Amino acid sequence: MLEEALDKLPEILKKNLDRNLCVCNEVKKIDVIKAIVDGADTREKVRAKTYASDGNGCCRLQVEDLVEALNEQK
Repeated sequence: MLEEALDKLPEILKKNLDRNLCVCNEVKKIDVIKAIVDGADTREKVRAKTYASDGNGCCRLQVEDLVEALNEQK
């Protein structure tokens, strides 16, 4: 399921999967994607599962973009 989700993402959202998306809480982009694939269909649910966007919020838009892109695939 994760591989299918990654295949359907736009190229720009596939970059830097092993880097921290959320610098404040050191959450990797792939971990955010996994949380979304596992059912976190809002930014708030992603935050509850991963703590991404729970710091100063600089990654909030990126998390929302991933949620939107991956939920369009369903």
